[in-house]
Amino acid sequence: MNKSQLIDKLAVMTHQTNKVSEGAVNILFDNIKGALTAGDKVEIRGFGSFLLKHYGAYTGRNPKTGEQVMVPEKNLPFFRSGKDLRKKVDKKSK
Repeated sequence: MNKSQLIDKLAVMTHQTNKVSEGAVNILFDNIKGALTAGDKVEIRGFGSFLLKHYGAYTGRNPKTGEQVMVPEKNLPFFRSGKDLRKKVDKKSK
């Protein structure tokens, strides 16, 4: 499912226009991005949590040339699924 499909589904489920649903989805995503940018963790009970993982600088290799390159330290978003979501997904695969 992509963002536009999520908006369409939300519009149908709430009997709202796509414009209203798009606003709601954008508010949700913007607030998650804002919290992560501020260094906060976002936890949605039963679904999962979004957090930042810090990776230190290291020396890597350019796969094309084999040349060593310095990779700077960085923070990357990470999603950890919640227990309820893991159980629901696992049941579907059996």
